Amino acid sequence: MRGLAFAARSLAVLLLAAFLLVPQRFAPLFEPFTEYGAPPIYDQGSLLGLAVAHLLLVFAATALSALVAVGLAVFVTRPSGAEFLPLSRTLVNIGQTFPPVAVLAIAVPLVGFGLVPTLIALFAYGLLPIFENTVAGLRSCPPAVLEAATGMGLDRRQRLYTVELPLALPLLLEGIRLSLVVNIGTATLGSTVAAKGLGEVIIAGLLSNNTAFILQGALVTGLLAILLYDAMGGLERRILGALNVGGGA
Repeated sequence: MRGLAFAARSLAVLLLAAFLLVPQRFAPLFEPFTEYGAPPIYDQGSLLGLAVAHLLLVFAATALSALVAVGLAVFVTRPSGAEFLPLSRTLVNIGQTFPPVAVLAIAVPLVGFGLVPTLIALFAYGLLPIFENTVAGLRSCPPAVLEAATGMGLDRRQRLYTVELPLALPLLLEGIRLSLVVNIGTATLGSTVAAKGLGEVIIAGLLSNNTAFILQGALVTGLLAILLYDAMGGLERRILGALNVGGGA
């Protein structure tokens, strides 16, 4: 089974790379989805460039979400911050309560079109899974282990960095993984406010009634999400294995 999964993964990577590098070679596959002589392959920009811009936007937003969500989770799991847990949950839920389109609509009048409103929307949308997973991970640390760490002379800061965060790492990484993959699809909405990304291909297809463009944008986005989810799972296992922490995905 592992050999089959590896072969399927390798084939998917090769197909994606080939399509992004030489998309015109795939024109015969998409031609049946065009009408009235429309181009079968998106020709208003580089598909590779759009895919790279899409991923960079998602990575940047997820990094910001992780920085804020992990810091907030650490704060509310300390005795001094426990009373702020309900408020913190309300704040990180904003991104899930308001759809990304609504966040974009609010952000554009404030910061203008382009990358920034999309970054804000993805940042807000990615907070919840990271925050909740980190809180759950920190709260799941066995009291006996924490008492033993205190008995060894570790202060609260040392206990956090050497005991609590390493034990919470499997759930924390899973939260980042979920946030990253969900935002791969969500980032396509950024093209509605002039942010570079694969959403450009889908929007171009919708505006020109070209199903081939829509399929290309959707298939590349979906394949990137699947491959990234798989790659993050492998990265989690390597990190947890190197740190000798159980519970990897």
